[in-house]
Amino acid sequence: MYAYRDKVLNKKPYIDAQRALLATEAYRKYQAQPVVLKRAYMLKNILAKMSLYIDDETLIVGNQASGDKDAPIFPEYTLEFVLDELDKFEKRDGDVFYITEETKQQLKKIAPFWEQNNLRAHADTMLPKEVQVYMQTGFFGMEGKMNSGDAHLAVNYQKLLKLGLVGFEEQTKKAKANLDLTKPDSLDKYHFYDAILIVIEAVKDYAHRFAKLARAQAKTASNQRQKELLQIAATCDRVPYYPAQTFAEAVQAVWFIQCILQIESNGHSLSYGRLDQYLYPYMKADLDAGIETEASVVERLTNLWIKTLTINKVRSQAHTFSSAGSPLYQNVTIGGQTRDKQDAVNQLSFLVLKSVAQAHLPQPNLTVRYHANLNPTFMNEAIEVMKLGFGMPAFNNDEVIIPSFIKKGVKEADAYDYSAIGCVETAVPGKWGYRCTGMSYMNFPRILLIAMNRGIDKTSGERFAPDYGYFPEMKSYAELKEAWDETVRYLTKMSVIVENAVDLTSEQEVPDILCSALTDDCIKRGKHIKAGGAVYDFISGLQVGIANLADSLAAIKKLVFEEHRISPKKLWDALDSDFAGERGEEIRQMLINDAPKYGNDDDYADQLVRACYDVYVDEIAKYPNTRYGRGPIGGIRYSGTSSISANVGQGYGTMATPDGRHAKAPLAEGCSPAHNMDKQGPTSVLKSVSKLPTEEIVGGVLLNQKVNPQTLAKPEDKQKLIMLLKTFFNRLHGYHIQYNVVSRETLIDAQKHPEKHRDLIVRVAGYSAFFNVLSKATQDDIIARTEQAV
Repeated sequence: MYAYRDKVLNKKPYIDAQRALLATEAYRKYQAQPVVLKRAYMLKNILAKMSLYIDDETLIVGNQASGDKDAPIFPEYTLEFVLDELDKFEKRDGDVFYITEETKQQLKKIAPFWEQNNLRAHADTMLPKEVQVYMQTGFFGMEGKMNSGDAHLAVNYQKLLKLGLVGFEEQTKKAKANLDLTKPDSLDKYHFYDAILIVIEAVKDYAHRFAKLARAQAKTASNQRQKELLQIAATCDRVPYYPAQTFAEAVQAVWFIQCILQIESNGHSLSYGRLDQYLYPYMKADLDAGIETEASVVERLTNLWIKTLTINKVRSQAHTFSSAGSPLYQNVTIGGQTRDKQDAVNQLSFLVLKSVAQAHLPQPNLTVRYHANLNPTFMNEAIEVMKLGFGMPAFNNDEVIIPSFIKKGVKEADAYDYSAIGCVETAVPGKWGYRCTGMSYMNFPRILLIAMNRGIDKTSGERFAPDYGYFPEMKSYAELKEAWDETVRYLTKMSVIVENAVDLTSEQEVPDILCSALTDDCIKRGKHIKAGGAVYDFISGLQVGIANLADSLAAIKKLVFEEHRISPKKLWDALDSDFAGERGEEIRQMLINDAPKYGNDDDYADQLVRACYDVYVDEIAKYPNTRYGRGPIGGIRYSGTSSISANVGQGYGTMATPDGRHAKAPLAEGCSPAHNMDKQGPTSVLKSVSKLPTEEIVGGVLLNQKVNPQTLAKPEDKQKLIMLLKTFFNRLHGYHIQYNVVSRETLIDAQKHPEKHRDLIVRVAGYSAFFNVLSKATQDDIIARTEQAV
């Protein structure tokens, strides 16, 4: 496996035009068909004609593009940024891709067909003029939503393995036969069912193409490899069309679907769900029968993780600022509790930990579900893996997430079956609609500045909100708080308008057929996910810069309105000049050093940000999503802090802030404290975070911590960390935590000498990435994070 790992890691990522060419071919041929059928025929054409390959070292087959880590193009979403950046992909500071002249010409040739004929173009026309300013300035960060698919879910892998696609086929045929075609909505269902049947047949044929290829390669292979290839062929003859019978078949079936879903649509955060639960019966049976050993199970899982890394996605340069490191956020969840409330840790849970440690890769994301009665040996092993220093596993807390789901209307058994999706967000696998998080970015510090400036954004010079006051003229903190309340409510409403326009366009233009078929209850309802087919449908945006908002509010309240050490006008002038004017640096140092800071268990700062956050929580709950009332339970919005690496990009577009942060500098990440402002140790950080409205931030409360490996060197240090985690989760009701176990010195050396640190992986936000592929701005942000001691 190590040879295969090195081969994939050493492969340069290229832009691949093949999918784009085949999609264009299908769209031209089936232009007149209903959109669900057009999408089905598109996937069929791609799966039937795309290049296939079987790497010499692999036990699992299925490729997304023409080569490992190559990024296919999805012209039905957009070609705009691709064409604009054809000559820039190799010149990026981070997230570099390579492209041949032939590929450039191929993409240019199909471009006229897609001009004004893709998701981005149609979404632009759907946007009311009242919100155009936000799109033109990128204020809500909708780049990823308009340029690509949705994902942010896990399909029903458990049902797939049990029934096979043939079971879904039978269900679809039965539903189609029972339609009353005199009812108007039955016509849409009729075409949707036909689309599912087309796609299932296409997936079966795709697998059979690999069976044929494996047998052809076996004819000239060595004895051992010949045996492996013939086994691969036999497996591909069966899955994913028929139910899995062995562990090998189950893993291959899961990979086929995981891969094909990312050929169908380039949405990210497509996750594996609770892999240790649905694969366990197949592993247990094969271990008992002597078909597998623990070593062979680990080898097969390691192979799966390497295949997971072969999936790639090219983003626009602007989008890379919020998704640095080319992450796909494919999350695997282990541990937690069963649907009947017992500890879910099993033998496979341990082997997943072992295999992820052995693979030592940034994908997949690994999440451990913590609960009060979690197997202590498993918890100990999870910390051992974390000590390896590649940012995994992250921990999500059952004690908070399950009750919050039940409160929102999720059935108790389903709530106990949740999994992590992408970063820290959570959903019920196989029953949840798109984007449990990942909607609009709400840049809290920038919104505060807009509230201070009569509703005008200083960065762009555009009016973003009505005039609720001008800070130099304010006489009290209460005036500022009122301006914040009105401004954040207004901008929240604007974000909903933008999201609805994009969602409705996506529903009409790019429904995902296979993904919908594998999500309950789309077949039963005859609706794809975006039309209301899922059992549950809750979404959240991303609130960025929480710590900066807290520290800014504390500085203003204390230094301006209570102690009168800085006048409102002097502070505003200092911010406007980025602290370059008269007394600018003196004022900046006062803001940094003389005001309470979030992350130190100081109620002064913590309660101020809680009060302001509560306003957003209250406002966003007023606006249902586009699926509300169309079938799913929920259909509402809630909060989430999984800001990925958007703190860097969002910071670049934000002027100086009242916490002393310079213009263009990164904002604080997730709900973590601002860099080096948390002076009272990790316990105080956890206490500050716990004061946020965690029970309402159902989209995820992302807390990133960094520790030096030396602080975990002794067994007693590890036990201290475990007790700290238990306190955070059991007593403080924390939602999530993850650790970068890496020293500042190592990071600095890796920045200077990248060739010496090729395998250095860091936790960027809710995901990990190779340090060397990150932009310098993102690297600097990670280096600057506070290094805690346990």
